[in-house]
Parts: sequence; C-alpha cells; structure tokens
Amino acid sequence: MIDIGANLTNKAFRGDLPAVLDRASRAGVTKVVVTGTSVSESRAARDLAATEPALLRSTAGVHPHDARHFTEQTTAELRAIADSPEVVAIGECGLDFDRNYSPPDDQRRCFRAQVELACDLGMPLFVHDREAASEVVATLREFRDYYPGAVVHCFTGDADALAAYLDLDLHIGITGWVCDERRGNGLAAIVDRIPLDRLMIETDAPWLLPRNMPERPKSRRNEPAFLVWVRDKLAECYGIDASELGSRSEATARAFFGLS
Repeated sequence: MIDIGANLTNKAFRGDLPAVLDRASRAGVTKVVVTGTSVSESRAARDLAATEPALLRSTAGVHPHDARHFTEQTTAELRAIADSPEVVAIGECGLDFDRNYSPPDDQRRCFRAQVELACDLGMPLFVHDREAASEVVATLREFRDYYPGAVVHCFTGDADALAAYLDLDLHIGITGWVCDERRGNGLAAIVDRIPLDRLMIETDAPWLLPRNMPERPKSRRNEPAFLVWVRDKLAECYGIDASELGSRSEATARAFFGLS
C-alpha cells in the first residue's frame, strides 16, 4: 500500500516519528508521500524524505489556508524545492471556501500560480478542494493539456463533483472520511464509481483517524500504519478483496507519482 498524503512534519509526530515509520512498514505500507503545505513545511517534508529514501517522498506547495502569504518569491522557492528528487508533485494546493482562512481572491491567485508551476515543470498536482469544486474544476480544465495529471486529495464531495473530476481524467484520493458512519456515508455510496486505475488511498495523518478501527488510540492521532482501515472499508465498498484493493491502488500511485 502507498499512503499518498501524510503530514509527517506535523508536531504530532515530533516525539516518535521513527516508531511511526516502523509501524507503517510493518503494516504493509511501502511508500508515504509527505505533504508540503507551505514553503517551510515543503522544505521540511523534502528534508525528511531525504532521510528515508526507501520509504518517503514529498510534495511542494502552499495550502489555500496560507494563500494570503503567497508572492512571486514563493513560486521561486517552490520551484527550487521541487527540483529535488524527493519531490513528486506540486501541492497541496487548491481552494477552501469552507473556512476561508485566506481571502478567496488570494486563494485563487495562489492556486493558479501553482497550477502554472506544475505545467512548467511537467509535474502532477496534489489538489485540495473544500466547498469549491466548480472553481477548482474550472481552473484544472483550463490548464488540462499542460500538466500530466492531478489527484484530488481527501475527496469528500458529491456525485457531481466526482463526475467532473473523472471527466478531466484526474485521480481521486480517499481518506478515513469514508470510514466515518456520521458523515462519510454519502461518500461510501458513490466511491465505487471511481475506476480502480484512478483511485489512491491516504491517511492525511495526523487527522481523520478511521472510525472503523476496533480500538482507536486515546490520542486520536492518525498515522500511516492505519491506512489498512481505509483500504478495508474501500474494499467493502467495491465488493472486492482487501489485498486486491491495496495492490491496485498501490500500482496506480506508483504510476501517478513515478515511483520505482
């Protein structure tokens, strides 16, 4: 299995990251893509990935929550980070009109700049969408001939949004949201519409702890080893064996990110 999105530079992992990585490997996770959410976090993600090249890769981007800080210098800094062999995608980038921690116009400017950077570098995109599907789709459609691919990370949208992303030949990342009986039932009902060669799985650790775990840690911290519970729920949704779901999603992630 490959966890395509884990925030391993988060302070939640400062005390025991080596043990977290060991548990991931023992759980059958073969690669983890560490998410970059700002210039500083993208550097940290790249540097962490360089210490564990057999297991880790990273992304380089600015999350829409931090879009108000994005400048032309930011683009240059992301370009330099993305030149490192550890970096396999541009992002996390996109739009978040749910919380609007940055003004919408700043988010649009930040997202567009990163899409243009991905086009220039020929790299795939790692995309964030919250309550903004129509605008995210419009931007990705405008540039679709110029970037090699995009994965909509932690997809939680409805059937119309899913169809729009699939129509653009994009990939979809599914997290423990699908395991949540309180708010994930709508996603669970439509997730099997994603072709298996477009499906990838992720934890978004330390968040979105899968609620189908029989015993959840008291800390409520998610980690890559718990990807098995996302895999198992998705296998149930697709009506296939969990090992097949895991191997198919891993093959898709390896092809998308160019992983050996």
